Amino acid sequence: MDFVSVRIITGDVARLVDFYERATGVPADWSNEDFAELRTTSATLAIGSTRTVPLFAPGSARPAENHSVILEFLVDDVDSVHKNLTGFVEDFVNEPTTMPWGNRALLFRDPDGNLVNFFTPVTPSAIEKFAR
Repeated sequence: MDFVSVRIITGDVARLVDFYERATGVPADWSNEDFAELRTTSATLAIGSTRTVPLFAPGSARPAENHSVILEFLVDDVDSVHKNLTGFVEDFVNEPTTMPWGNRALLFRDPDGNLVNFFTPVTPSAIEKFAR
């Protein structure tokens, strides 16, 4: 089995796609106005409209209600990314912080309130774990 993607359901696909394109520098591939994907070398972030939910099961997903999942992106230099996001990201949860497991992490919220973590491995074991 391969893990392929995470999908965010939103009431405003264009707004959320624009946010993630600007935050990550990854251009979106639009299937239609209700669905777009941002593909990286290791995974895909899919963004779907609330209008797509009934195709799976009516009421099975609700936008802007995530309180348990953190979307994580490996970046080359989290401190530089933080500087670039300042003035664009409206809700930083923390400044770049070195975590006990060896990553320097920046946590913020997207426009729907989803938590996003940009991180850079900084200890030898973390660097080895995430070697590209």
